[in-house]
Amino acid sequence: MNSKLIFEPDLSVDQTNFYFFEEGFCKADVNKIDRIAKKYPDEKATFVSGNSEAVRKSTIKWLHPDKNTEWIYDCLMIYANEANQTLWKFNLHSIIDSIQYTVYNGGGGHYDWHMDIGPNSIAHRKVSIIVQLSDEKDYTGGDFQIHTGRGIQALSKEKGMVAIFPSYLLHRVTPVLSGTRKSLVLWAGGGHYQ
Repeated sequence: MNSKLIFEPDLSVDQTNFYFFEEGFCKADVNKIDRIAKKYPDEKATFVSGNSEAVRKSTIKWLHPDKNTEWIYDCLMIYANEANQTLWKFNLHSIIDSIQYTVYNGGGGHYDWHMDIGPNSIAHRKVSIIVQLSDEKDYTGGDFQIHTGRGIQALSKEKGMVAIFPSYLLHRVTPVLSGTRKSLVLWAGGGHYQ
């Protein structure tokens, strides 16, 4: 059997890798984000297929786009575009969801292994963006881990760090044993994979 390529593959694309900015936001900007978040109501976090603290235990706030949050959206999209052009080259053209401000408290706050893409309202997601808002001295446990297919990698706990990865990669936040871990999450999307 003789098979031939119907297209020339771009060997620079790595669909199972992540990208990060060690100092994506300075400490003053992180503090500003925390002040902005205080204006939004708390909600109990859920997930698409249900609501079980065995899977996810945290509180969230939705930081909708407005004059106070526009600069955060702008920064995150600059970072997402750089990561996408460097690694995945997805066709990104939309942000449907608002920024999620998430708080995991000591005593077991966590989010078990999951993907950020799925059916219905999350079908558009292609890239997930995470911002570490807590100082690593503020909590124990609470590791953010990604399963890239080459193993499990824990990301930096540096305050202000931004991590970006394909939304189909499995990831989790391990239980927070003490203190509080805070983060931002946003998803960039587009049309379905083709």
